[in-house]
Amino acid sequence: MRTKADIQKQIIQAVDEVKKTNPMAGSITNSVTINFVANAQLAVGGSAAMVYLPDEGEFLAKAGGATYINVGTLTPIYGQTLPLTAKTLYENGKPWVLDPVAVGIGSLRTELLRQFKAYKPSVIRGNASEIIALAGLWGLDGGTKASNVRGVDSTDSVIAAKNAAVALARWTGGAVAVSGKTDLITDGFAVVFSHGGSHFMEKITGAGCSLGGVVGVYAAVTSPFIAAVTGTAVYNLAGKRAESKTDGPAGFQLEFLNELYKATAADIAGNPFDVEEV
Repeated sequence: MRTKADIQKQIIQAVDEVKKTNPMAGSITNSVTINFVANAQLAVGGSAAMVYLPDEGEFLAKAGGATYINVGTLTPIYGQTLPLTAKTLYENGKPWVLDPVAVGIGSLRTELLRQFKAYKPSVIRGNASEIIALAGLWGLDGGTKASNVRGVDSTDSVIAAKNAAVALARWTGGAVAVSGKTDLITDGFAVVFSHGGSHFMEKITGAGCSLGGVVGVYAAVTSPFIAAVTGTAVYNLAGKRAESKTDGPAGFQLEFLNELYKATAADIAGNPFDVEEV
């Protein structure tokens, strides 16, 4: 059984290791948010590399500490880049984070996400509707083939995605993070509910995408579950602190990056969360 104290100890170890080693977490990500993803990764102590082409994705998969794949804004070349990268990551035993943005919309996106089932991402991060839809696409418990995704927004509650998240985590052997008012993170056997954040996160582009990138940074140095819990915790902490210093989304985005940078390991481990067994 995972205890809260044990999780907090591992969070501190992960944060300290990232700040000490500056691990590479490359990304193939949403072109709308690429700058914010890179800046967030740098703010927590990681190193960023953004690529597009198949050979670059393959190289990154072999050379990087971890990789973040986001299917948000697809171009035809991604039909080659993403499967090759995911396959290379899986075959080389490298950790990777999948953000199944807008799953269920379009044939290319659907086919790519279907292929990813075999390559078992270390962490899957998405909103509740995306997690439910991905579980449905992969034929797992808790999923539905009818997507309730509205663009990048969720129409389902976080708790409604719990069974799908557990099923996905058990299939991959990794972790799933469901973003919402209260975030849910599971490895299929334990569930963490992480508190904090800010309503301004819904008013800026890239909060979810950059979280995936930051989870990738932590995945380079710790287990998928602790990486997902740590990334979510630092986001909830930074969001809460940034909101107290501003009254609008533009100022929030600026302060949010500052707070990601300033958060200590003890601060992050101390962000409120609850843990329960499945």
